Amino acid sequence: MADGDKLIPINIEDEMKSAYIDYSMSVIVSRALPDVRDGLKPVHRRVLFGMYELGVLSNRAHKKSARIVGEVLGKYHPHGDSSVYDAMVRMAQDWSLRYLLVDGQGNFGSIDGDSPAAMRYTEARMKKISEEILADIDKETVDFQLNFDDTLEEPKVMPTKIPNLLVNGASGIAVGMATNMPPHNLTEVVDGTLAYIDNNDIEIDELMQYVKAPDFPTGGVVYGYDGVREAFKTGRGRIVMRAKVGFEEVEGREAIIVTEIPYQVNKAEMIKKTADLVNEKKIEGIANIRDESDRQGMRIVYILKREAVPNVVLNTLFKYTQLQSSFSVNNIALVNGRPQLLNLKELIHYFVEHRHDVVVRRAQYELRKAEERAHILEGLIIASDNIDEVIALIRGSKDTDDAKAKLIERFTLSDIQARAIVEMRLRQLTGLEQDKLRAEYEEIMKLIQHLKDLLASKELRMQLIKEELAEIRDKYGDDRRSTIEYSGGDVSIEDLIADEHVVITISHAGYIKRTPLSEYKTQNRGGVGQKGVATRDADFLEHLYVATNHQYMMFFTRKGKCFWMRVYEVPEGSKTSKGRAIQNLINIESDDKVMAFICTQDLKDQEYINNHYVIMATKQGQVKKTLLEQYSRPRQNGINAITIREDDELLEAKLTTGQSQVLIAVKSGKLVRFEEGKTRPMGRSASGVRGITLAHDKDEVIGMVAVNDMNSEILVVSEKGYGKRSSLEDYRITNRGGKGVKTLNITDKTGELISINNVTDADDLMIINKSGLTIRMEVSDLRVMGRATQGVRLINIKENDSIAAVTKVIREEETIDVNDEENISVVNTDDTTSGEFTASDEEINEDQE
Repeated sequence: MADGDKLIPINIEDEMKSAYIDYSMSVIVSRALPDVRDGLKPVHRRVLFGMYELGVLSNRAHKKSARIVGEVLGKYHPHGDSSVYDAMVRMAQDWSLRYLLVDGQGNFGSIDGDSPAAMRYTEARMKKISEEILADIDKETVDFQLNFDDTLEEPKVMPTKIPNLLVNGASGIAVGMATNMPPHNLTEVVDGTLAYIDNNDIEIDELMQYVKAPDFPTGGVVYGYDGVREAFKTGRGRIVMRAKVGFEEVEGREAIIVTEIPYQVNKAEMIKKTADLVNEKKIEGIANIRDESDRQGMRIVYILKREAVPNVVLNTLFKYTQLQSSFSVNNIALVNGRPQLLNLKELIHYFVEHRHDVVVRRAQYELRKAEERAHILEGLIIASDNIDEVIALIRGSKDTDDAKAKLIERFTLSDIQARAIVEMRLRQLTGLEQDKLRAEYEEIMKLIQHLKDLLASKELRMQLIKEELAEIRDKYGDDRRSTIEYSGGDVSIEDLIADEHVVITISHAGYIKRTPLSEYKTQNRGGVGQKGVATRDADFLEHLYVATNHQYMMFFTRKGKCFWMRVYEVPEGSKTSKGRAIQNLINIESDDKVMAFICTQDLKDQEYINNHYVIMATKQGQVKKTLLEQYSRPRQNGINAITIREDDELLEAKLTTGQSQVLIAVKSGKLVRFEEGKTRPMGRSASGVRGITLAHDKDEVIGMVAVNDMNSEILVVSEKGYGKRSSLEDYRITNRGGKGVKTLNITDKTGELISINNVTDADDLMIINKSGLTIRMEVSDLRVMGRATQGVRLINIKENDSIAAVTKVIREEETIDVNDEENISVVNTDDTTSGEFTASDEEINEDQE
């Protein structure tokens, strides 16, 4: 320790506190947050002032960026050169700033995230609009402060004519706070400011008629207005931005064309991430992505697969990629050196206040200068009126000081006036020059009077501010780039998907897809069917159901697990496509298999889920009823729906209201009918009670039906294509657990029972063979028969083929003439879908008892 030094012990906690507070305040005030008056952070202010001092104006030649950066670093901004250059580069990027402040020449980066060239290669100068930010800075309109080494002065704020904070926005992260302010349209902001000047009590809702929404440099769509309204009223809000898209046909395929992307989105990165999602199969329906952007503008092309629906793909892109992103508004700016959260009206108010202050200070400066000039002119006019005497007096003086003294004494002049007279040039003695002096004096006196009036009247000052703002608007104002979609908002993707009827098919090997219902034909009973679905080797279609896109689909597996997803989340495929493996869609075990699913309405509707039940049946004849509410909270890995005993498996699950009658059928052709109320509701982990007693060891349950309408009819189908429609009343109600009554006369000709359904005349049937052939027929073609008969042939079965699945379809067509060999247009009663069925001249078999 050197002589004279002394140690002062300080508590480290106190020192850390004060040091950190000092640091954070320095970051807040001198680095990260913009000033509410000129909308600039210190680094941007210093860059503009440095360029102004260098004389790199909009009408001068460009100067090397390194020269400008050196000027700013050496004089005003004692930080790294990259901080200055990066700030200057951003001010020259037309995708970063709504109204550019720097005119760059050379490589200043790109919207793809390419970095700009080094500052020794690029050149820059001010934009014309930047000169408006610095206008009148030499007229003592703003306070100056000493720079970092106290050798020069720099402005504390700019005397801007432009409401730069609203127009260009700002973003910055300080300590303990951050700011994120969106850019707006200059024309709109000026119109809003003029309206505020006219009426200081204007409401924010009224201001929003002028300043409609943020206006981003990259254009795009402001999607939904709630976030905008909240941001304008409170200073915080979330604004959803979407790309501007269109649809075109490219190379014979449908394509989505993006011409504008959301603000602050890196185009190249977005395309790369989208491609990754397509490769990972998270986004379906895209065949290729091309970036065709050039100097004419942006153009990103998403070429779609042939079966893809453009709107659905677009909605998926909005959901999973940055084609839709959000801007979190946080309007924090420095007001009198203190950070403050500001709404739209406050931002305009502080700008107008600053502008008023600048106008007052400018008028005071100009008045002082005008009065000084008038004072000199008064002296010169006195001299010109007495020119001979003045010349004689000056010639008779021994030096300048003597001449000044004599002039002051003779004409009662001030020292300034005497000096001006002594320094007059001979040419000012001409008659013309003397007239000019008087004319200038008269003009100056008028100016002085005007400036005094201006300083005396706030109304005049406000009128002047309005005129200057209108001039700025007319000079630099332009049209909006971002369009506003008021009806948009945080809509879920299902709101953008048509709620159409679809056919869900699940194959034996577990492949699933959905297909529009209109793709299927209606044929007469006995037709040989049409080629329906391509299946993998040794695979066949096992389940076929009808649902609508918005419903929830609950999967029940052989082992008694339950999973769910939305119907529209099932991959769409054509009638001939193979579909996707269920294992890729839900986390099902490799040795498990989906056996049943239920389509339900909204699982968040408490009244709905507490008034509906799931009733399940197993192959060994167990039944179980559970409240739907128990299944309304899904898990990623599924939930237990029923405890399955050894050598058994879940076969069927139905949604009921608690008032249904349950029919369970077995292979051997027997059927039991009992009241649902005979089965009490159980928890998810229960294994159920006996529903039917099997005839023998090889027998098993083939299906279950839950009936609410007592006028329903029961349709049973055997594996060799025989079916029969019987009245529900033919099957008497018995106790749960009995052996049941005969439902179809089982013979070698008919084969074992394969399917049971409840039907009406309004239904169509879908029958599908293990070979993949499908036929769609009307139930009304089948007459009602007694329950012990053999039934009629529904479909011609070729050798070694058999029926895989039978399901009913609710018919929507008003009229279909299936005997017409031409294409038949289908009119739907609910206008949800439209399509065409082709009736073919298939072989029609007679009824066979």
